Amino acid sequence: MDTNAVIARCFADERRAIDESDRDTFLIGPDDLILITGATGFIGSRVVKNLLDHGFRNLRCFARPSSDVAKIDALTGGACGGMRVELVKGNLLSRDDCSVATKDAAVVLHLAAARGEKSFPDAFMNSVVTTRNLLEACLEHQCLRRFVTVSSFTVYSNRQKPRGRLLDESCPVEAHPELRGDPYCFAKTRQDELVAEYGKKFGIPYVIVRPAYVYGPGNEALPGRVGIRTFGIFLHLGGSNTIPLTYVDNCAEAIALAGLKKGVDGEVFNVVDDDLPSSRRFLRLYKQNVRRFASLYVPRFVSYALCYLWERYSAWSEGQLPPVFSRRQWHAYWKKTHYSNAKLKTRLGWAPNVPRAQAFRRYFEACRERRHA
Repeated sequence: MDTNAVIARCFADERRAIDESDRDTFLIGPDDLILITGATGFIGSRVVKNLLDHGFRNLRCFARPSSDVAKIDALTGGACGGMRVELVKGNLLSRDDCSVATKDAAVVLHLAAARGEKSFPDAFMNSVVTTRNLLEACLEHQCLRRFVTVSSFTVYSNRQKPRGRLLDESCPVEAHPELRGDPYCFAKTRQDELVAEYGKKFGIPYVIVRPAYVYGPGNEALPGRVGIRTFGIFLHLGGSNTIPLTYVDNCAEAIALAGLKKGVDGEVFNVVDDDLPSSRRFLRLYKQNVRRFASLYVPRFVSYALCYLWERYSAWSEGQLPPVFSRRQWHAYWKKTHYSNAKLKTRLGWAPNVPRAQAFRRYFEACRERRHA
């Protein structure tokens, strides 16, 4: 790390210190150990930075052996002032590795996920089994103050909501996630159930954080809620629907606060930014700022009918055509919905530090750079 950066890190006491108002609301002190799984990932590296900025000096970053640790090295290269950031590599499928990782940990921020897995067994192994191993290790050590698991908006069924088009923490999750045809949804739903079960049976203090679509430099893909590319054309499915987004730095702040704030054990928090755009506006801005391409708008009633037909043909063909499009998926991703972050603000004192205009500017710039790389 460059000398100026080291000096800036060492003398940024005012920025990184926990202020007096926070000391009474935080569950742990600055020297208590915090374990972050998935610490080298898109969100995880920002969570590590956020904790350092809050003045927490004892962090253990857990990553797969194949992980690129450059982001963590960049954050810790100027370690000073008693800061201890430990990098541990291992596999969460190993109970021994989980035991090593959780030893002396007061707070566990569990971000490691099975994103991108194509099969249900793989997704289950890398989300549910790994989480069980961590929970068992925490029970073994008996030093845990809070276990935070990072879930997803994808677990919500978005049907039969108590307040019409509003989706918040009171809304039902998928009762049969296996019918969605999405291994990630299945794994995250079962992971949430497991954490709640361990909280009830064994008294593990937990919080579940469910981010909306997390975007920013490092994830430059177009959200699937806007549309999908299939048969050689981009189908715009969102239309006037609000797109639930959270910028990666704002999401990292919410995850950190979920692990730190007192009095929220057993709670679920949705993470979604303010000033959310419609799908149509987001797509227009993307085309203006990144690249232009042809797209075909599909009205909601047409997309619903197509999902129904796809679902029926998949059942008729006995799975020869996978049920990747279904009415359950339509409700979850393309049904007209509004979103609330009121609970996150009132209970955790969270606010999106990066406003939408600035977040979009950073995101579109990263998209352009990736395209021309």
